[in-house]
Amino acid sequence: MYSLLIISLLAQVDGGVVVDSVEKAADPFAFADFSWVPGNAGSAEKPFSYGPFTGEFRADVVYHSSFAAPVDNTISGSSEVFRSGEVQVTQLGIGGDFLWKNVQGRVMTQFGLYSQTTPRNDASPGRGQWNLADAYRYLSEAYAGYHFDVLNGINVQAGIFMSYIGLWSYYNFDNWTYQPSYVSSNTPWFFNGVRVQIFTSDKLKIEPWLVNGWQSYGSFNTGLGGGGQVLWRPTGSFSLVSNNYVGTDTLNIKDRVRIHTDDSVSFKLYEDHTSVLTKAAASLTIDAGCETGGGVTCGTQFFLGFMAYGRLWFWQDMIGLTVGGGAITNPGRYLVLLPPINGTTAFSGTPYFTANPGDAFKAWDGQVTLDFMPRQFFTFRVEYNHRAASVPYFSGHGGVTPPGGNQGSAGSLVEGWTPDLAKTEDRLSVAMMVKI
Repeated sequence: MYSLLIISLLAQVDGGVVVDSVEKAADPFAFADFSWVPGNAGSAEKPFSYGPFTGEFRADVVYHSSFAAPVDNTISGSSEVFRSGEVQVTQLGIGGDFLWKNVQGRVMTQFGLYSQTTPRNDASPGRGQWNLADAYRYLSEAYAGYHFDVLNGINVQAGIFMSYIGLWSYYNFDNWTYQPSYVSSNTPWFFNGVRVQIFTSDKLKIEPWLVNGWQSYGSFNTGLGGGGQVLWRPTGSFSLVSNNYVGTDTLNIKDRVRIHTDDSVSFKLYEDHTSVLTKAAASLTIDAGCETGGGVTCGTQFFLGFMAYGRLWFWQDMIGLTVGGGAITNPGRYLVLLPPINGTTAFSGTPYFTANPGDAFKAWDGQVTLDFMPRQFFTFRVEYNHRAASVPYFSGHGGVTPPGGNQGSAGSLVEGWTPDLAKTEDRLSVAMMVKI
């Protein structure tokens, strides 16, 4: 009798066949189209889907022109923009997602300039043996996972995954602009560790992290970093995300703790696909954090910043126009990207641009971006950027490379030579980007 009662609650009988009547939970955030949110651009159509595999192809080819016309063609101060006066491949990625009987996997390669510049900004391979920078150089994402059919889904994933601190995506195609403002450009694009994505409903995700460190392949000291994301999308016109992090991320200074919070709100203001103006949206991101211990305090070594953007779509989303910018202050410069002076890396540092406690750094930027998107898989982008800093930081006409090329150890002093650094930068970018 009790068996029949249980069966009646969980199933129904139709023609002698027991049919499961338990409804599948709604897929997370599938109740609306969120491709308008910064970092989420792209088509829902997946032409490279074959059984358990959904393929993905990305190409990002760009021409940047710095108005300073640096003689070494080198642009400094950006994690997305690297060469001036040349056509370059920023990113070429081939990969996709695997899903078979709750088992997950994702891989995305990174060829082009990202394969050289992203490892350059990570000091953690300088600690210990084995070359972590080369081991991961050609991978932007690589993780394994398992999906549990609990609530609206729980994913447990380990490997290299995107962080999205700063709202903008690591992939320029996904964003409203090519060059993000500082709070995005100077914060992590990836984490190496473990995350648990808990979808409590189709509108809310809670995602704790346990990672090696702040955009690092390895750890900077003996401990791991921690944090997490809360993403809430109650309607198709509103998105709120909060990312929080704590870790010890100054190489070989185990007592120095970094705390960071990153919070973004995006909202769609208007949508009418029968008019010339199709959509309008805006976003605001605010970041705050500090370092304490190991000779510094939160009162003197901190990070504050924001970025704000407005975007319009025209003619059935074929044209996009974005206007915005932001500002930061970062005493101690612990999140400021080091200019690549004489081959400087995050590990080497350089006496030409120090990052000592108390070193002041303030910066702001503004930009205008125009997109032509005849298909959801393709974007032709033209963008103007003006960037400014309180200290000489950007590549001037003389460049940041010694005559004849880099000399001595990375970032070291070169007798009789100094880099040409400027307080402002103006730049025009033209890009063709594909995501299929």
